Amino acid sequence: VVRCVFEHAETKHIEVRGPTSQGDHYYLTTVKPIIGERGEVVSVICISKDITERKLMEQRLAHLAQHDALTDLPNRALFSDRLKSSLAHARRDNSRFAVLSLDLDHFKPVNDNFGHLAGDRLLKAVAQRLLSCIRESDSVGRIGGDEFLILLPHLSSNKDARRVADKIHRILSDPFELEEVGQVRIGSCIGIAIFPEHGDAELDLLRHADAALYHAKRHGRNRVQLFEPAKMPLSAFAGLA
Repeated sequence: VVRCVFEHAETKHIEVRGPTSQGDHYYLTTVKPIIGERGEVVSVICISKDITERKLMEQRLAHLAQHDALTDLPNRALFSDRLKSSLAHARRDNSRFAVLSLDLDHFKPVNDNFGHLAGDRLLKAVAQRLLSCIRESDSVGRIGGDEFLILLPHLSSNKDARRVADKIHRILSDPFELEEVGQVRIGSCIGIAIFPEHGDAELDLLRHADAALYHAKRHGRNRVQLFEPAKMPLSAFAGLA
């Protein structure tokens, strides 16, 4: 930067990150040329301003734009980005992955009987249990209410997706301890769609995972269901979203 200022006699602005034991600090440094009598740059002056607070605020806002405010899970936008990325990798590598659509059973009574604070605590606890069931390369997103999406890339077989879904189903069936409420029990319905068998585009996979989910809800709830095209025409679920 200094060399560029000397060569072009132009003021330059650069951001500098300085790691410290208390965390990163950020500075905006302005490098100005000092012009001599003949119009040449004889020296430069550097002025630095601490912009740590501004940078941290920008980072917080960027995080909030892509994460659910309650659970801190990826929101629909970030989950969609990750799903698009998985599609690109799977097409390139000729591999498979799964999308799971999950809806909680008996969540509304908790909200209605104990209040929204209890409902929020339950959703946070659900989010933590979901994270405990997946790999680092997987993703869990909350898309609203008590609805979640799970992305399982790099599957060796469809059985892997079913195994994870069953694990999630079991762990969500265990009782939850909520402060000032005590023990509550809920359940879940999970629909599974596999790339490429059940769709080769983002919208198709999401719709088919939802169709499997609503088939499970219509046939007894509290169950895991793999998408089956012959049994689950999308028109049957058009009013259930």
